[in-house]
Amino acid sequence: MSTPHPGADTATTWQQRPERSNMLLLRIMTWISLRLGRSAGRGVLYGIAAFFLLTNGGARRASRDYLRRVLNLPQVGWRQMFRHFLSFASCTHDRIYLVNDHFHRFDIRIHQEHLVAELTATRQGVFLMGAHLGSFEVLRAVGRRQPGLRVAMVMYEENARKINAALSAINPAAQQDIVALGHADSMLKVHELLESGCVVGMLADRGLNRDSTRPLPFLGDTAEFPFGPFRMAALMRRPVLFMVGLYAGGNRYDIHFETLADFSAIPAGGREAAVQAAMARYAELLEQHCRAAPYNWFNFFDFWQAGQAPSAANHGPAP
Repeated sequence: MSTPHPGADTATTWQQRPERSNMLLLRIMTWISLRLGRSAGRGVLYGIAAFFLLTNGGARRASRDYLRRVLNLPQVGWRQMFRHFLSFASCTHDRIYLVNDHFHRFDIRIHQEHLVAELTATRQGVFLMGAHLGSFEVLRAVGRRQPGLRVAMVMYEENARKINAALSAINPAAQQDIVALGHADSMLKVHELLESGCVVGMLADRGLNRDSTRPLPFLGDTAEFPFGPFRMAALMRRPVLFMVGLYAGGNRYDIHFETLADFSAIPAGGREAAVQAAMARYAELLEQHCRAAPYNWFNFFDFWQAGQAPSAANHGPAP
């Protein structure tokens, strides 16, 4: 199971921290969960969350800082941080069932699903901008309700390798379209997917250190958000939806879709302003859903570090 990695210095970018992933543990958890049931698997999560809360100083400091901002509290206690770690562990654990199509185990409520249906019906291709907030895997439930819906993920190559390894450990037969960035033909592959009517998903809250960023107000301070995902959507002249799959405790998830931008009719001269507006709305929506479900935030590093973009090299897409 992927876990937040300990770090002595929260100013160190997430990209510079090696992931603490254990494929053997993930396979064991998969076996327990699928053979003995979700309740048995969830029983282990409390120990895992407690262990990493106690031993992972960097992630603990990041959790305390984030919770202080989102909850508007002068101080954050151990109980709140434990709940934060447990929420992360729960979403990671539920990935086992979602990847194996065990949707009957969950109460999944989809809000504004018509936005996806309307755009995908045009077969023009759509960008879906998510974040490390809640579970992106729960999007599979939308595909189950809309036969023919195809979702491909765009991510940096190291993330692509990690998520493929995790999916293979959970379900060797699981199929997921992933385009790894950084290759000569990466953009061509994305364009071909869009032309085929595919939904192309990206987690737009982290980039690489070399990416250009834009400072945006977020949870009472300024954070740097990567410019690349929005520039790609603008260059390819596609509509963009915001999506989060929020864990509400127990077996409940709430999937929210919001209109973010439509670059299909933007003239070249207006592209920069349109991208800036889309990024501002993205940060506003991200803050709105963080406040609605504060324990779903899974960026366990200093997100507000001055002058540096949140880094993309991590445990992979939000669980």
